[in-house]
Amino acid sequence: MKKNIAIIAALMAGTMMASPAHALVVYTSVDEENATRILGAFTEATGIDVQMVFLSSGPALSRIEAESARPQADVWFGAPSENHILAQERGLTQAYVSANADDLDEMFRDPDGYWHAIYTNPLALGARTDILEERGAPIPASWEDLLNPAYAGLIQMPSPQSSGTAYAVILTLAELWGEDRAYEYMRDLNPNIQTYTQSGTAPSGALGVGETPIALQFSPGFLKLADEGFPVEVIFPSEGVGYEVAAVSILEGAANLDDAQSLVDWITSVEGQTQLTANRTYFLPIRADVSAGEGIPTLDEINLVSYDPAYASDNRERLVDRWADEVLGQ
Repeated sequence: MKKNIAIIAALMAGTMMASPAHALVVYTSVDEENATRILGAFTEATGIDVQMVFLSSGPALSRIEAESARPQADVWFGAPSENHILAQERGLTQAYVSANADDLDEMFRDPDGYWHAIYTNPLALGARTDILEERGAPIPASWEDLLNPAYAGLIQMPSPQSSGTAYAVILTLAELWGEDRAYEYMRDLNPNIQTYTQSGTAPSGALGVGETPIALQFSPGFLKLADEGFPVEVIFPSEGVGYEVAAVSILEGAANLDDAQSLVDWITSVEGQTQLTANRTYFLPIRADVSAGEGIPTLDEINLVSYDPAYASDNRERLVDRWADEVLGQ
């Protein structure tokens, strides 16, 4: 059987395209470039054809729930683990304990097998040093620095209404300061926001083309720009940053169950994790026996803020609604 990957940029309607018969259908919340590399390596390793539909974490969860009576996909690949916990609680995913589960830290898997981690990444700021220098503006080093009036209308970050990345920002600030102070901070930050993007990875793209001089998202996009020679400084705010544990789940009613289980086994194996990092994806692996690559920081080099995934899952709707009311609606 000819190996191929059907790529669908599901940015709006997310309509399906013709695909190989019996292809494994994967809703992926990993960015298109890296998902294509990773799942392409899976196809090469296993001969299993993959059809990808690209959806940010919020739209992906909504679509999976809307299709629950007649599932259209087999696997949800990517998005923070709290989204997968929410999907589990809604009966949208099924349990499968990977053969590699015992090789993973407990923070990187559900004990009953409803999700397994595929990588982890901290939040970061990306700053265009050339643009800030032209403006005579300093490079931010902390969350508090972002309130500087010199940054009015200069910062891009994702919207919590569509992006799990931005929800991680809310969780980080709430863990640092408590909810009330966190929302006060986000209200104060709002005048400095140029735009809230739908996608969690869009801010780094805007940073790369000079559309914005400061961006906020998970670190890989910024590390990639810096590695490619862009005048980008990667900053981990000094107060501390949260981090995502991106996960994979098998959807309830998956038509290609054996192939879905093969994907979970492969991505949590040494081979899969090595492929994850081999092409400078800038993702931090979830296996201790696999390196992220030269020059990429490890989690113990960053001031990390931890939060309970179950709390994050249970309070998502409330916290996002509060953001919409108190920050957007101010």
